[in-house]
Amino acid sequence: MNGGGAATEVMQTADGGFEGLPVAGDEALVWGRRTYVMGIINATPDSFSGDGLAGDIPAIVELARRFEGEGADLLDIGAESTRPGHQPVDAADELSRLLPALEAVAAAASLPISVDTWKAPVARAALSAGAVIVNDVRGLRGDPELAGVVAESGAGLVLMHHRRRPLPAGADVTADVMAGLRQSIAAADTAGIPRRRLVVDPGLGFGKTADQNLALLRELGRLRELGLPLLVGTSRKSTLGRLTGRPPEQRVEATAASVALAIANGADIVRVHDVREMTRVGRVSDAIVRGWRPDGWGAE
Repeated sequence: MNGGGAATEVMQTADGGFEGLPVAGDEALVWGRRTYVMGIINATPDSFSGDGLAGDIPAIVELARRFEGEGADLLDIGAESTRPGHQPVDAADELSRLLPALEAVAAAASLPISVDTWKAPVARAALSAGAVIVNDVRGLRGDPELAGVVAESGAGLVLMHHRRRPLPAGADVTADVMAGLRQSIAAADTAGIPRRRLVVDPGLGFGKTADQNLALLRELGRLRELGLPLLVGTSRKSTLGRLTGRPPEQRVEATAASVALAIANGADIVRVHDVREMTRVGRVSDAIVRGWRPDGWGAE
């Protein structure tokens, strides 16, 4: 395994943008210091994990406040499901779900907000409403105008790898993910988005088989060759269900194992449904891997 401490080797100059983004309290988001926890808020009716809250603004606000209290560093709000077999929605319908939720969360919580979308009109409206990061599940291979929206706004950008279909058995899935992410990074470069505002995500579960997902987790450290911070989302996913035989809401322990191993292999951000539990997993993992210690550690 490649240790998470390797993250410090790819830290960028702290000159604003994504890396200088303030998170909980007065702390600035700095890669390699510790793992950051991104809480998932699904403003959808058809989330795979059964936590969709489409149209229920009080419940969305309550969840955002709870996540903040449980130690989340960022919030990720999405209004179009990306689960297998999901029903696509157009930008207008996505915005009708997203904007009331995002505006309410921005007013109620002090954490940075990421918008989970690949559509330029949705991203533009969300950034105007208070989001500061775009989490693009298509890695700039969906809407050709999205890169320009991000470049003009100064927002952070998560580039996720998303295959249309799994590779043949035995293929090097990690090499394929790295090649795809390099293309996404090149598209961001062409649009004038500074590298310091980019994060990459291997896209576990998106066009990969269960075995390929496990291989990606095992070889996560190879993605450090890309020279960018790494976001990993394993929370409640079907591979964990296949391994444990449990439904999404009963995959907390399996998620915890995958989060701890992702951190050991260099994850900088973990995107999760169960914030309280995964914040604790992250603290213990960071103490072992990155040398993180809580305030007052030396006072005993």
